[in-house]
Amino acid sequence: MKTPVGIFLLIFLLFCFDCAAASSSEQRIVVLGDSLTAGYGLPQEAAFPARLEMALKRRGRQVRVINAGVSGDTSMGGSARLDWSLGDHPDLVIVELGANDALRGLSPQQTWENLDSILDRLQQNGVQALLTGMKAPRNMGVDYYTRFDRIYPELARQHKVPFYPFFLAGVVGNPELNQADGIHPTSAGVDVIVKRILPLVEETLDQINQQGKLKD
Repeated sequence: MKTPVGIFLLIFLLFCFDCAAASSSEQRIVVLGDSLTAGYGLPQEAAFPARLEMALKRRGRQVRVINAGVSGDTSMGGSARLDWSLGDHPDLVIVELGANDALRGLSPQQTWENLDSILDRLQQNGVQALLTGMKAPRNMGVDYYTRFDRIYPELARQHKVPFYPFFLAGVVGNPELNQADGIHPTSAGVDVIVKRILPLVEETLDQINQQGKLKD
């Protein structure tokens, strides 16, 4: 007959085994972005990463979504922070950057180079990227917004990464889904973004799983 100590030890070991198995199957997603993903003006539980994690878990996925959004950040700032984000050992990095580049009128070529560098380094580190597109304000002029808008689809093709054409699709211009500044989504706006991007995120996670099985 096992002693109480022996039974306790067995239960403890089984618990540790279950935790390790759950941890090993958990997929980590880093959202590298600006205020649109940081959750400007919202409680953290209403920010895009938190709401995306909730949506994925409701779909039965074991995930952890890490908020690496910094309000006011540019593509250059995101590039500078990438190594820190890689320290979280993500399986997937959702890249949402460039809105502040456009608002400040920064050179589209500079934005291109920064995003290109991010996607290159993710590939070199064996981390899957999902690129989300942004559009420049139309008051910047046709030449500027044409050059800026084409950055994202061209980089997605070049790097062969999943691409979500416009992060604010379904939200921009809708007063009911935006805060008073007309730029940042409300919690309801975030939910719209999550609902729209969710199929692509799930498809990408499935591809990562499949690639892992092929390697095994």
